[in-house]
Amino acid sequence: MHETGRRMLGRMYEGQDCAAARALELVGERWSLLILRDALFRHFTRYSQFQSSLAIAPNILAKRLNTLVEAGIFRTHALESRPGHQEYLLTEMGQSLKPVIVSLTRWGDQWIGPGPVEFVHQQCDTEVEHEIQCAACGDDVDLADVQVRLRSRQPAE
Repeated sequence: MHETGRRMLGRMYEGQDCAAARALELVGERWSLLILRDALFRHFTRYSQFQSSLAIAPNILAKRLNTLVEAGIFRTHALESRPGHQEYLLTEMGQSLKPVIVSLTRWGDQWIGPGPVEFVHQQCDTEVEHEIQCAACGDDVDLADVQVRLRSRQPAE
């Protein structure tokens, strides 16, 4: 389990022993998911690209990028062509947020209003679906059939 010593949102959701609450501590700050969206789908790696796309205050962008680096979602790489500058590269942890952005966008399309993009399969140019499947039998699972239960044992830390 990845632990971060920083409290990104200013609180650790006291009394919430929940992976969703801990995930929000890492990626739930305003602008963080949009930075990740641009890195994941627009392949942005440079501060100037994020700045231009988001029109975010420079100090806020720097803080969000630094926090995402500290959390292990990005790593930095010095640019040989521009001394003193670096690029922000997604780690495996950061790359694994792709389905989260797809699902959140699809939810927004359905319930708030369609946005300007859709997510398509590169090989056949068809819109992708994000479905929940059973780990044992591989069947698609209807959301009404998803329930929660306590883990029988806690994962090793």
